[in-house]
Amino acid sequence: MPAFALARRLRAGETVFGAWCMLGSPVVAETIARGGFAAVVLDAQHGLWDTASLITGIGAVNHAESAPLVRVPLNDFALVSRALDFGAEAVIAPMINSAADACRFAAAAKYPPLGERSWGPLRAMALQSPRTAPVDYMREANNGTLAFAMIETAAALDCVDAIASTPGIDALFVGPYDLATALSGGTAQDVQAPEVEQAIDRICAAAKKSGKIPSIYCRDAESAVALAKRGYGFIIAGNDLTTLRAATVAQLKELKS
Repeated sequence: MPAFALARRLRAGETVFGAWCMLGSPVVAETIARGGFAAVVLDAQHGLWDTASLITGIGAVNHAESAPLVRVPLNDFALVSRALDFGAEAVIAPMINSAADACRFAAAAKYPPLGERSWGPLRAMALQSPRTAPVDYMREANNGTLAFAMIETAAALDCVDAIASTPGIDALFVGPYDLATALSGGTAQDVQAPEVEQAIDRICAAAKKSGKIPSIYCRDAESAVALAKRGYGFIIAGNDLTTLRAATVAQLKELKS
């Protein structure tokens, strides 16, 4: 697999579908990657991933020839650079609500002159350097590792253009359930409500205007295909927990029929 494969594919204009892992199991993440997903997100915000399992999971996804990403916890910018040092090809940061938040995120994710990331990518260099084509990690990392800023609040939506234009931010990532919660005043998580649909299109347009990658989480494959048609370039199609639950329910239903 080429070094920094995800960035190369997205910057070439390819639509990439990814999977989302909550369960904290490197074996599950690797299995999903080997199933054919081009990218797998390890969710350390709401999922069960700790530092040790992230290190193992990132390596497992990489060795399955898929791109590992990490969603970090809220305001955990220390883990941004650590996840990249572990070999993640991208980091998704939640609740980026202003240009100032975006600047702090970019500072942790990028080496100078874009940011302030310090040097120490020992595992990342090993994972991103095939024996046939060693990678100059320092020279290529700022372009090859991606910073996804999550847009999931009314405040973020109000300044989405400023966030998108922040140097070092590579993509906007829609968190549709939190966005729906915020736009409904905490009364609903209807991701198909008119105001949410309008916000989703607005975020996509802001990303494209600034030359950034529009990205989004979807609950299933049908929704993911629909969002690809609306211009999104990186799209999650469900997560391991809901997929496992649905498969279990379907199997039990068949056994009882």
